[in-house]
Amino acid sequence: MGLTMELNNLKDAFDRVAKKQKLSCSKVQEVMDQIVQEIEKAIEMMQSTTLDHKSILAELKKKLHEIAPLAQLEGTQKELNIALSKYPKALEKTLNPDISKAYRNIEFDSHTVNQIIASHFYRQGMFDVGDCFITEAGEAGAAAAMRSLFQEMYQILEAMKSRNLEPALKWAAANSDKLKENGSDLLLGLHQLQFVKILQKGSREEALKYARTNFVPFAGNHMAEIQKLMGCLLYSDRLSESPYAHLLSPTNWDIVAEELTRQFCNLLGQSYQSPLSVTIAAGVQGLPPLLKFMTVMAGKKQEWQSMKQLPVPVELDKEFQFHSIFVCPVSKEQSTEDNPPMLMSCGHVLCKQSINKMSKNGSKTFKCPYCPSDVDAPRCRQLNF
Repeated sequence: MGLTMELNNLKDAFDRVAKKQKLSCSKVQEVMDQIVQEIEKAIEMMQSTTLDHKSILAELKKKLHEIAPLAQLEGTQKELNIALSKYPKALEKTLNPDISKAYRNIEFDSHTVNQIIASHFYRQGMFDVGDCFITEAGEAGAAAAMRSLFQEMYQILEAMKSRNLEPALKWAAANSDKLKENGSDLLLGLHQLQFVKILQKGSREEALKYARTNFVPFAGNHMAEIQKLMGCLLYSDRLSESPYAHLLSPTNWDIVAEELTRQFCNLLGQSYQSPLSVTIAAGVQGLPPLLKFMTVMAGKKQEWQSMKQLPVPVELDKEFQFHSIFVCPVSKEQSTEDNPPMLMSCGHVLCKQSINKMSKNGSKTFKCPYCPSDVDAPRCRQLNF
């Protein structure tokens, strides 16, 4: 919320600069038009009259002096300069160029990081860039398998962009059992696209033959969708004007391509979204509160380096929440490996340190904070989310 507000303020500042610049340009154009008009009048007089040119030029000089271009432009230019001088300050305030103060000396598994970066390039179809990175990182041996897998996916998606479904259908058919286990209707979606594509060419008999060959296995669970497709046969020559015109939408291809990408990555044991993209996007959200914290704690950098959990709450959007967390209702602290959540005999949960404190390190029973049950610390069991 805070980051959104800051970005909105930055956008407002930019809009003010753009508005002032537009007004300034408009004023410049207006003044230039006045000057050009007077000069053209003077030239016309010099060409059509026998009057002394000096007098005409003197009159032109008088007119230009009355126009006073510098005086007219001064006001709008001054306002533009003020807006321009404020904007870099707003940029610097919102987009802090120095993020090193929020950095921690953590040992990274360079091999894993390199794999993630290379994987990102391969996912985008940037195979030459990925190969170059892998070579320079000295990870060439581990890259071949990763490259070939994503190259197959990219070739399938590129073929779909050209409205060629054969590679996608071949892959989906070869992995139909796994797709069925995942609850995916990808194969049916591909057959639907192919059916409509055939029908668009005006070949009703060929479309019907394709339907009889490929839709039978899906009839049990998808009869309604198949019936709609059969209805299309009545409008083969005017499908775009039929009740089934929505089946021609390019969006249908995008949806199936997205599902194919999702399932392809799933079968590879990879996440649908690039881990690198997710990490950077989450970091963009999480960095501002950490920078503010480090500004306040400027003299305690050593404490920051030794902390085992974040010292301030960092709110991330739902798409970045991949697993459950537990906050102890007694200590108000998030559970950690050293302080895991513990299930008590009554069914309520507290963190281990809270239980140890309330039980005097297991030397006595204590009352559950949520119910009148007596709790025996040794009988508590660790929970794993």
